[in-house]
Amino acid sequence: MQMNYAIIDVETTGMGVQGNKITEIAILVHDGNQVIDRYQTLVNPQSSIPYSISRLTGIYDHMVENAPKFYEIAKKVVEMTEDCVFVAHNVNFDYNVIRKEFQDLGFTFSRKKLCTIRLSRKLIPGLPSYSLGKMCSQLGIEIRDRHRAMGDAEATVILFEKLMRLDGDDSVFDSFVKPRSREATLPPKLPKKVFDNLPESTGVYYFRNEEDDIIYVGKALNIKKRVLSHFYDRKNREVTMCQQTSNITYEITGSELVALLLESSEIKKHYPTFNRAQRRSNEGYGVFSYTDRSGIMHLAWDKLRKIANPLAKFYNTTECRLFVERICEQFELCPKYCHLQTNVSACFHYQIKICKGICREQEEPDSYNQRVKLAIEEIRGESDSCIIQEPGRHEKEQSFVLIENGVYLGFGYTEMSVDVSNLNFYRKKLILQQDNRDVQRILRGFMTKNKDKITYVLSDQNHQTETGTGTLFSS
Repeated sequence: MQMNYAIIDVETTGMGVQGNKITEIAILVHDGNQVIDRYQTLVNPQSSIPYSISRLTGIYDHMVENAPKFYEIAKKVVEMTEDCVFVAHNVNFDYNVIRKEFQDLGFTFSRKKLCTIRLSRKLIPGLPSYSLGKMCSQLGIEIRDRHRAMGDAEATVILFEKLMRLDGDDSVFDSFVKPRSREATLPPKLPKKVFDNLPESTGVYYFRNEEDDIIYVGKALNIKKRVLSHFYDRKNREVTMCQQTSNITYEITGSELVALLLESSEIKKHYPTFNRAQRRSNEGYGVFSYTDRSGIMHLAWDKLRKIANPLAKFYNTTECRLFVERICEQFELCPKYCHLQTNVSACFHYQIKICKGICREQEEPDSYNQRVKLAIEEIRGESDSCIIQEPGRHEKEQSFVLIENGVYLGFGYTEMSVDVSNLNFYRKKLILQQDNRDVQRILRGFMTKNKDKITYVLSDQNHQTETGTGTLFSS
């Protein structure tokens, strides 16, 4: 059965998919042997064309002022593309722009799609670039009017015919247009085998550009299914991201919780362009204790990076100060030695009988220090140690999340039959991670809903790790 192809190029206002309007369209109908029909027109986008776009295309506002609006040519577009495969170089761009124009009119536009970029990658592998301009230069195809709809469409026709000749038995073309093929859905730079090899497992996935930079990190219960959903999303951000994607890598976690924690960590590590949330963490503050030259114990706070092993951790100064104020009042401590009142010889609380007078030498350091020690025990007692057990990457494995003295230390993987009371065993298996506000939010949400998966254990208060900074639950 003979198949017709509508080879199309559009020029637009360049406002992304959602706000993009057509300024020019060219359609060349090809019967597999030759062009049998053609159509070209400027289109009034009913909005101004950015100057940068006009410089690129040569299409200025005055040129489209009296041109037909899209609704005036919509019937022509439907008639010329009916029963045709929609062909374009980077087909998803042209197709989605036209489909959006029809959506704005209240109609559905649906055609089979064929991308000459993806066809070229399959039939002419190894080229340094698959952009239309560079491909034409490499293959000796003349573009008479670059960045104009008819000029680009005619060049695409010549490329299309070369590809047809290379696919002698039409097997590649047939595989691309068959109903169940995802070739037209995939980003133009992404090899199909990369998508085909994605697992249907829980984990984290990475969108990478041609320079192998990570441009997006996501988590999913089913990586393959979630990745595919990005390709169908028509938001400007998603479309732009997919256009830049040339590879997708992944890491299976088995656990959704571990995937969430790893995703958060990777976003902060790589700072991907298309991840908006969790890219920055507010600098934390920690409460700590020390003894001065007079033998008086202090409670104080400072930025976490300056503290080796804080008693408690917070993510803004207000939370931190309120916490210290509560402890100071509860144990009748001196605000001066809790660093709540600075640059004073004696605190103001002594006058209202709240402070017992350590700052006026009315109380012995030993007596005062006993209450500070009780306060420290109270702070530490608020921080539990626990292990969260989750599914592993395969049926004989389990994953775990370790929280020690309220501090999120990281996650890891163990065999199924492990004594959960053996913290040293878990420490040896641990993949160290940093605690932060986003981690707290993730863990609190999980622990509230999954109390049956939490095992509380006794922890050695003197044990320290490389990430032993702060408490997860003190704030």
